[in-house]
Amino acid sequence: MKRFVVPSILTVTVYLLFFVTGPASAQTKTVNLTYAQFQPAAHFNNKLSEDYAKEIDKRTNGRVKITVYSGGTLIAADKTYSGIVTGIADMGMSCMAYTRGKFPLSEVIDLPLGYKTGVAATKLINLFYEKFKPKEYDETEVMYFMAHSPGIVHSKKPIYKLEDLKGQKLRCTGLAAKVVGKLGGVPVAMPMGETYDAISRGVVDGSMAPEEALKGWRWGEVVAASTQSFGSGYSTGFFVVMNKQKWNSLPPDVQKIIREINKEWADKNGTAWDVADKEAADWMISLGKKVIPLSAQENARWATLVQPLLGEYVESMQKQGLPGKEALDYCLAELKKLEK
Repeated sequence: MKRFVVPSILTVTVYLLFFVTGPASAQTKTVNLTYAQFQPAAHFNNKLSEDYAKEIDKRTNGRVKITVYSGGTLIAADKTYSGIVTGIADMGMSCMAYTRGKFPLSEVIDLPLGYKTGVAATKLINLFYEKFKPKEYDETEVMYFMAHSPGIVHSKKPIYKLEDLKGQKLRCTGLAAKVVGKLGGVPVAMPMGETYDAISRGVVDGSMAPEEALKGWRWGEVVAASTQSFGSGYSTGFFVVMNKQKWNSLPPDVQKIIREINKEWADKNGTAWDVADKEAADWMISLGKKVIPLSAQENARWATLVQPLLGEYVESMQKQGLPGKEALDYCLAELKKLEK
């Protein structure tokens, strides 16, 4: 005669609790991420990174919490990408220019293409990535890109024309070093964080960067003038990426939310560059410093001198088997539409 075992009420309750609350508990588990940011705490980009973290927290209902480490306290700017690949940080932001050669095809964005705004530069770099999907980012999961408003000259001695720039030592990074050289200046490779002291102590005579650096990095306190040399204006591409394994560990619905926020924040960063430029220029004037707009004729002189850099890029990409000409032609055509 077979014996039937009747489960106790306690056993049934335990099973029910497991099946009802087990999956829910797994879904509500909080994921804590670290975000490496090289810009100082007060910089608008750092504040946007903090807002980005808060927005992800909010829209995932607290399932993803991100701690932003500003000022290079977690990883130095030139080590950010490799640090994210190896898991020192879960995600972060930095410039491709700090690791020249690591992102070869993307260097098209840093060329003096005739940028007028940060909005256009940022839209362009994201369009470029979607069009060409360069393998140089395959070690990470791309969140979004941005590119700064036109890089121009800021100096201890006012620069009114090319002849004033000759022999001046200018801090720069990445492709901007070639821009300085073509203009007759002396390029000095140096991270943003070291620039204030270097200008103050006379190690360099000035720097190349967007106008926002005058206030965001306080350079307006140590330079005498900002020259709006838009004829040779270049940009610098920035990445925001996440460790690949960390991204793959996130639930699909969380990934979807983050992707939506990524698109929004790319636009926010692009707009913020232009707003910060205007605020910085106004701040310079309030300090009694000069903001010098170049005439159309003088801008054309500067533009002519840097044009060979475009051809050099194409030649370099051809040697590496990369579609440099296609990338350059695409970016020039798209930028023309964006800057209308």
